Amino acid sequence: MRAVVLHLHGGPDVLTIDEVADPVPGPDEVVVDVVATALNRADLLQRMGLYPDPRGVTPEIPGLEFAGVVAEIGARVSMWKPGDRVMGIEAGGAHAERIVTHERQLLRVPDGLDFVEAAAIPEVFLTAWDALVLQGGLTSGRWALVHAGASGVGTAAIQLAVALGARVAVTCSAGKAEVCRSLGAHLVLERSPHNWLADAQSAVPSGFHTVLDVIGGEEVDRNLQAVATRGTIVQVGLMGGGATSVNVGLLLGKRATWVGTTLRNRPLEEKVAVCRRFATEVLPLFDDGRLRPVVDSVYSMEQIADAHRHMEANANAGKIVISVR
Repeated sequence: MRAVVLHLHGGPDVLTIDEVADPVPGPDEVVVDVVATALNRADLLQRMGLYPDPRGVTPEIPGLEFAGVVAEIGARVSMWKPGDRVMGIEAGGAHAERIVTHERQLLRVPDGLDFVEAAAIPEVFLTAWDALVLQGGLTSGRWALVHAGASGVGTAAIQLAVALGARVAVTCSAGKAEVCRSLGAHLVLERSPHNWLADAQSAVPSGFHTVLDVIGGEEVDRNLQAVATRGTIVQVGLMGGGATSVNVGLLLGKRATWVGTTLRNRPLEEKVAVCRRFATEVLPLFDDGRLRPVVDSVYSMEQIADAHRHMEANANAGKIVISVR
């Protein structure tokens, strides 16, 4: 099969497309013919040698999510059969024509969606739902603050918050504000160089019950100022850097919770638990149209370096999808 392979780390030009061996399923595993995959910040970091696949497998194939058709099943697989339309997450290996995964990590492709749309769902909607709801405790009537509202995770988080009946504020650059409003954001706050914190505190003086932050860096201290008493900050990314000065007294005074989390390096059973709940509680919202994937652009696998450059330029609003077939 063809796959995007990293033989060394560096800029987008280190990405190559090679022929590698087809994956073979174990007893509880499924091999999927990948039709489309998508790009995430983790793929850029992995390319630079900063976020390796936690499984330590070779060859080093990036890619955290995929959509396609079941090709083969292991001897004990009972949930799927060849020909089923599926999507899912993995710790790596999705930028390839085939991928092997545990049967319980797979999700059905929602009715009415094609594979390009489906590939834009798993990583960002699972991340946003886990962060906002399972760890952040967001419920109807509460306020959420979502950073990078026009990113993949951001566009998913806006929709999930609205579907829950919560109110959601987002930070984003001025040029992406309309995208966030179109998805239902109740308050759009311009980031850098504008002072979003002052506007946020004026509009929501009691603070935000749940903060979803993919940026880190200088936003960390602002989050502590913006979060409500006994609120929760969920840190899912560090686009702005991992080291910063923080007023810990704000954390103590507000009795707030600050959670650090990733999906990629969790044990299998933890990923399975999130996926199975997502299948029951969230997938029906795609069927009835309350949730929809937001696709910024589609690149072929041969254009993978250009896709990386597009994300590095922060030019996307929504997901960058890679067409494999």
